[in-house]
Amino acid sequence: MTEISKVGGSLAILPDQTNWTSDQQAVLMQSGIDNQVAPAELSAFLHLCQRTRLDPFSRQIYLIGRWNGQQQRKVYTPQTSIDGYRVIAHRAAAEAGHSLGYEDTLWCDPSGKWRDVWLDQQPPAAAKVTVIRNGMRFSAVARYSEYVQTKKGGEPSGLWVKMPTTMTAKCAEALALRMAFPHDLAGVYTAEEMAQADNPPAAENRHLRKVQPGEGDPWASAPDAMLNAVKGRSQPAQDVADVAVQTSSQGAVGDLYRQARDAGLLTETVKVDRELLELGAFLIQRGNELASPAPEPASAASDVVDAEVVTTPEDDYAAAVADLRDAADAAHLEDFENGAEQALGMPIADASVEAIRALAATIRPAA
Repeated sequence: MTEISKVGGSLAILPDQTNWTSDQQAVLMQSGIDNQVAPAELSAFLHLCQRTRLDPFSRQIYLIGRWNGQQQRKVYTPQTSIDGYRVIAHRAAAEAGHSLGYEDTLWCDPSGKWRDVWLDQQPPAAAKVTVIRNGMRFSAVARYSEYVQTKKGGEPSGLWVKMPTTMTAKCAEALALRMAFPHDLAGVYTAEEMAQADNPPAAENRHLRKVQPGEGDPWASAPDAMLNAVKGRSQPAQDVADVAVQTSSQGAVGDLYRQARDAGLLTETVKVDRELLELGAFLIQRGNELASPAPEPASAASDVVDAEVVTTPEDDYAAAVADLRDAADAAHLEDFENGAEQALGMPIADASVEAIRALAATIRPAA
């Protein structure tokens, strides 16, 4: 595939470009993006094209809109193909001087037995792909039932009818590649993975949790605060959340947090992966996820090592935040995010592990 840095003409995306040009935006609109797209979605898409070096004008990467009932508009999500994922992975490995390979793809039948070839007429229950980057194994399993694209009646549709084995394996490969190359592939998903996003929603899956006795259905009869958020008050907050989902920089998330705080948006409700969260809580969570880069192996190992056994600085950071939250809960302290920010003098996402643990130790004796 052609890298965007090598594409000439008025559609060339420059590494230091901060906005789409009029020519670029005109072509994007002709490709199926309509005026419902949010400015934040377009900005995030530009950043993603620059980071992945995939060219949207050569149809290497797309911005796909799907109707979102919560926001009452199309929400646009970047997508590429599994071929785009492979291009990014091979390029990143080559630039890092790493080896890249695969183990044989495996398919699982309903009884749990794995096979290296699938000959049954019925779809497999799951597929497993293992990517080997510089001697480290990154294995991922994709279940057919979680990714299959269906019609309204529940039967498979599209390529999932003709090639369920291949489609399930592609989803597993995308998961494994994203584990092996988290910084290069963060924020973009393959078309095979996102096919299920177009499935008609099932009534039994509408709730994030069970409705308690005496409690109304939050989706059928939203309270006034939620309606106000949906009808416009929270749109800036949702834009911030959408950008945070796409960025792979902890510093950028910190900047978003400060901007949202100054604008009074931290308590606004946003929707991320079908879950309703306060913007402040989500930004802190996102910052924690990006707190430290995944460590690179010092050298190629003679034996293959399972990546799952490696402890990363991200694990220490998540454990420190969990410890602080437990200490605050034990002390019956309210407004965790704002209180911790005031005590630390910065957002939790910007604080060190040592500072977070020291604060937890200070709070705990009061419990």
